Amino acid sequence: MMQVPLTVGSILEHAEKFFPKKEVISQTHDKLHRLNYGEIGQRTRRLMSVLDELGIQKGDRVGTLAWNHHRHLEIYFAAPGMGAVLHTINIRLSPEHIIYIINHAEDKVLFVDEDILPLVEAVKDHLTTVEAIIVMTDKTELPGSNLNPLYSYEELLTTGDPTYPFTTEIDENEPAGMCYTSATTGKPKGVIYSHRGIVLHSYALGLADTAAISESDVSMPVVPQFHVNAWGTPFACTWFGTTQVMPGPRFTPKRLAEFIDRFNVTITAGVPTIWLGLLREIEQGDYDMSSLRAVLCGGSAAPLGLIKAFEEKHNIPFYHAYGATETTPLVTLSRLKSYQQDLTKEEKLQERARQGILVPGLEMKVVGDNGEVQWNGKEMGELLLRGPWIASEYYKDERTEQAFVDGWFHTGDVVTVDEEGTIQIVDRTKDLIKSGGEWISSVELENAIMAHDAVFEASVVSIPDPEWQERPVACVVLHEEFAGKVSKDDILDFLKPQFAKWWLPDDVLFMEEIPKTSVGKFLKRQLREKVKEHYSLQ
Repeated sequence: MMQVPLTVGSILEHAEKFFPKKEVISQTHDKLHRLNYGEIGQRTRRLMSVLDELGIQKGDRVGTLAWNHHRHLEIYFAAPGMGAVLHTINIRLSPEHIIYIINHAEDKVLFVDEDILPLVEAVKDHLTTVEAIIVMTDKTELPGSNLNPLYSYEELLTTGDPTYPFTTEIDENEPAGMCYTSATTGKPKGVIYSHRGIVLHSYALGLADTAAISESDVSMPVVPQFHVNAWGTPFACTWFGTTQVMPGPRFTPKRLAEFIDRFNVTITAGVPTIWLGLLREIEQGDYDMSSLRAVLCGGSAAPLGLIKAFEEKHNIPFYHAYGATETTPLVTLSRLKSYQQDLTKEEKLQERARQGILVPGLEMKVVGDNGEVQWNGKEMGELLLRGPWIASEYYKDERTEQAFVDGWFHTGDVVTVDEEGTIQIVDRTKDLIKSGGEWISSVELENAIMAHDAVFEASVVSIPDPEWQERPVACVVLHEEFAGKVSKDDILDFLKPQFAKWWLPDDVLFMEEIPKTSVGKFLKRQLREKVKEHYSLQ
């Protein structure tokens, strides 16, 4: 067979040639833009020539601090298209972590949205490798800033060459992008994505039994472009000629609902907290959601009640997916097999609440204390992965030795696997609760509690116990209309029929909010501190 490299640049070239009329609909701070792939292609080529003039060379890191919009999409292809490396930076991290990430990656240029400039201004004196900052704005004048040199994205594009070629002098195994984990403990860990990995991952997103992204879709990635490259959807959608709707900066559930209605969005992706907010919005407003064929949910386990509300109340197909920064990220997706269509409605719901089966192209092992576990849906073990879009190491980080062993990535996620090969996340290895020598899954308790009609969010953490070693405590946020009307006993009575007595939380603490990570996951380390403080004050 011909040895033709798989490259990110070829993805946009394909869209330019075969889907030049298809649109990218992009909300920025000041306006809604509508550009087609022909225009996106020309603007990307202009950008590559501009970066060339600024001295960006093969292998240089190009950092972005930006929301989901068309300019960010153009950088997705411009940086790797010229042999540089796209580095999407999580704008919700602490200044300390942002400084660490930019310096560790050795970013040479930063693309920054206008409203994020103050964040960069606050850390600029600590950045050691950045030579230029390019601000992305709809305004004709640059905002006042102490950053130097500061360039206007749109002004630079006017000087660029619209025929600038994508590089062909590239090995498909060379770096195309990089992201850092959100790091609930310690410093963030860097992951490098190869051209080959991104292209193969894009293929995987188009499979009929995964996301089935195609030309006829209208995709709205709600997951940020700085979070594992919006789960890879901008790459796949561009390649397949999919219409893309970018919801832009500081979006609200109302904007998401309006965009789905207005632009006939067919597929969208985000974390459970996003869908909880959207669900509340569509139940309060008057929106047409009938165009949606798939809501993809990942990042953390979706409550059973959330899935049920989307599917049964609103007739919107809801798909659980699982992945990580280290896996580009798609690993599993939950779809019913053809012979599972005869299951009862409740059985189907239980099946859909699991994380699904492995995507073709990847391999997995589930390893417990005594080796690989049986696929019986009961034995628990850590999920190990390998495949062409799974990382092989962390970027310049000694923690590689613990996570990547004998060719396998140790995810840190504890799962069960049933006879069908369907995995269910039980917990993170560090979040399992060991009580009296037996394990309790905080995730299972959380999902059960969130199925209660009065509960908006719930997270379960452990507290030390002199007799049992650890015991679970439930932290609960109620829907506004139920505030003060639901008691600890109400929650425990709801759980009693579902779990053994020793699994039941020792206490239920009602809170106004549960602390979350920058990507919407429950921040259990901080929550444990709040719980500890609560009991110390009693």
